[in-house]
Amino acid sequence: GSAASLRRLGPGAGQDVGRSCILVSIGGKNIMLDCGMHMGYNDDRRFPDFSYVTQNGRLTEFLDCVIISHFHLDHCGALPYMSEMVGYDGPIYMTHPTKAICPILLEDFRKITVDKKGETNFFTSQMIKDCMKKVVPLNLHQTVQVDEELEIKAYYAGHVLGAAMFQIKVGSESVVYTGDYNMTPDRHLGAAWIDKCRPDLLISESTYATTIRDSKRCRERDFLKKVHETVERGGKVLIPVFALGRAQELCILLETFWERMNLKAPIYFSTGLTEKANHYYKLFITWTNQKIRKTFVQRNMFEFKHIKAFDRSYADNPGPMVVFATPGMLHAGQSLQIFKKWAGNEKNMLIMPGYCVQGTVGHKILNGQKKLEMEGRATVIIELCSLYSPLFPIIFIKICAHADAKGIMQLIRMAEPRNMLLVHGEAKKMEFLKDKIEQEFSISCYMPANGETTTIVTNPSVPVDISLNLLKREMALGGPLPDAKRPRTMHGTLIMKDNSLRLVSPEQALKELGLSEHQLRFTCRVQLHDPHSDTDTLGRIYTHLKSVLKSYSIQHVPDGTVIVESIVIKVTSSAEEPNLKVLLLSWSYQDEELGSFLSTLLKNGLPS
Repeated sequence: GSAASLRRLGPGAGQDVGRSCILVSIGGKNIMLDCGMHMGYNDDRRFPDFSYVTQNGRLTEFLDCVIISHFHLDHCGALPYMSEMVGYDGPIYMTHPTKAICPILLEDFRKITVDKKGETNFFTSQMIKDCMKKVVPLNLHQTVQVDEELEIKAYYAGHVLGAAMFQIKVGSESVVYTGDYNMTPDRHLGAAWIDKCRPDLLISESTYATTIRDSKRCRERDFLKKVHETVERGGKVLIPVFALGRAQELCILLETFWERMNLKAPIYFSTGLTEKANHYYKLFITWTNQKIRKTFVQRNMFEFKHIKAFDRSYADNPGPMVVFATPGMLHAGQSLQIFKKWAGNEKNMLIMPGYCVQGTVGHKILNGQKKLEMEGRATVIIELCSLYSPLFPIIFIKICAHADAKGIMQLIRMAEPRNMLLVHGEAKKMEFLKDKIEQEFSISCYMPANGETTTIVTNPSVPVDISLNLLKREMALGGPLPDAKRPRTMHGTLIMKDNSLRLVSPEQALKELGLSEHQLRFTCRVQLHDPHSDTDTLGRIYTHLKSVLKSYSIQHVPDGTVIVESIVIKVTSSAEEPNLKVLLLSWSYQDEELGSFLSTLLKNGLPS
């Protein structure tokens, strides 16, 4: 069998939810899966380390293609760095919505990093544009031939608009990469789906690996209750989100709740990204779920009556309000500024709806850190003790768009992979999931660390075309009808020509290749004690074989031979020992099995 090997580009998504960048080698092709950046760092560690891949710079010679699963920055944030600064000119595949939204998020991110923080060694706006020119957008379930051997196909992943799982195939070997996916449909997207493609390897994220999430409805009720209580007591609610994905989900949720309860407190959404985001949701309405597509005819679910654009001066307004602010991990930007403003007041509340990467403010808060240094300048110490109950309660409601353990098991049932590889999760949780998978499905499950290579051995099946004549001949010989569950041996000549394999009858092969036939016969001598004349012995052999080989044609020929199929049997004896007979057997190679069966049978003597 050949091997599919796979390596994580450190410090990409090893056992840490920081960033994804995986390199797969399958059937001699090299594919990069996602090219994300780490939100928790603002030095070189934020980008994957491509020196693992190529010592001499450019990646074009080495990579056959790059695939981006969805537009989140931990999956596509290092793309311009990789294609423009390290150097890659080959195809980059992603879905249409991803292609539309990716450059907006990259530009937004570049602004925060370069224009606001003044960082250097970062990609420029022009690089983002040049990078996007290399993108080849694809549709769901469309098989794309990257080159003659390599083909890829995208499946719906839920999670966020345009998110896809990818199947990568070279010959009979295949790998499925899930990216981030969600097995339960939510308010604006359907659930992930893939057909039973039985890949050699399934690479799955495992962000929420162990929490089998409590029912979605409870969490949403909980979320609405907390928001409602805070607003009622005149407090402000800050919900850090990424502009697309969870945000739309929670907006639809609050919009319907406000309508139902007839609430008056304002809801705001920070940054101009929202208008753009909602514009894309309208544009790619086919990617959303059934319900939204139905109501879309009467009204657009992404045009909100109660949710207005946020202006930074509003943060100081008195009275209750709900603000969705980006980014979701509180590591920079507007969400962090508002957080600093409101953290001192116990009426207010912070709701973290998503996952936070290590190193970000969000992560520190969730882990109960009491003091926070803000951007290394003068240490702004927010007394975080006051942030915990009863003052400024922080709740973490996972209304998450990642798969949970149940979802991961469901996906394995759907695709039936031969091997499993987990990425994008925390080591302890992944260990738990690995054991569960190996127990339930008895397949091998791997969890490589960053920069580590895992090699998986595959058993490729080699398809062979069979000639009709040969099949007809096989049928004419009788025997059982063809049955996929019971493989059977066929004799023929294998012709390998122009990358294809054909099994044909020997005659056809000789004719095609212009060769002359050589007859090959095997002979064998068997000694036998039999106190009869040679002719009688031959007669006794004939009778014995007729009783043993009922379904074969057996002839007793007057010239002193017995013939079974192509096998000829003669009897001779020496003058010295007339009772010791020497049987001569000869057969052609087609009857090799029957020939050896007969020689063994006759060695055991004749019935008296």
